[in-house]
Amino acid sequence: MLGRRIADPEGIEGAPGEAAGLGLLDVETVLTHEKRLVATAGADLATGSAISGYEMHVGRTSGAATARPMLRLGARPDGACSADGRVTGCYVHGLFASDAFRRAFIATLGGAADAALDYEQRIETTLDALASHLETHLDVDGLLAIAHAR
Repeated sequence: MLGRRIADPEGIEGAPGEAAGLGLLDVETVLTHEKRLVATAGADLATGSAISGYEMHVGRTSGAATARPMLRLGARPDGACSADGRVTGCYVHGLFASDAFRRAFIATLGGAADAALDYEQRIETTLDALASHLETHLDVDGLLAIAHAR
């Protein structure tokens, strides 16, 4: 989506066709039948921060901006950066869950990250609070009975 164009000539995601991208990166993506969904780890090249997440994509991206990768995943480059360095993109989802990467990334933008934020702990605390709230305010046994009756 950050590139100039996304093409789906084989109709993998719907009717065959193509759409203009945002044009922020000098790349084009062509969808293919090869689907990649895998946990991955590596490093952000701009900050040196370790990253982890999962790659999820269907297709191939090519163009001048791929000569300036955003990440190194093992021995291979991934992603793309604009010539001025202001726009980056990759296929790794979940990057900002890494506290170190998020802080370093925000610092490159001139911002101050919340050093006390522990993302994983905040997610666990939030999910626990939501579960407690639902247990208090819903008849979970009644809902399960309805679900099993169908």
